Amino acid sequence: MTYTFNDLKAKEVIHVGDGERLGFVSDLEMDAVTGRVISISVPGAYKAFGLLGKEPDRRIPWENIKKIGDDLVIVEYVHRTP
Repeated sequence: MTYTFNDLKAKEVIHVGDGERLGFVSDLEMDAVTGRVISISVPGAYKAFGLLGKEPDRRIPWENIKKIGDDLVIVEYVHRTP
């Protein structure tokens, strides 16, 4: 199956392990030579309602995507500790 970037932007990203809602796809990283998608990005969460800024965007490698459904992207995301 093929997807456009607009198709992916409309899908919510969910962590397969704990069901955490990570957000919506905001960007793609692609290899210019092969045309393959390397990773997707999801915006970082706001801290204290945005008063303290926000966390860095989450970069999720393409191989960590487990399933792309009609409305969701299921991923196995490795949480990093600061």
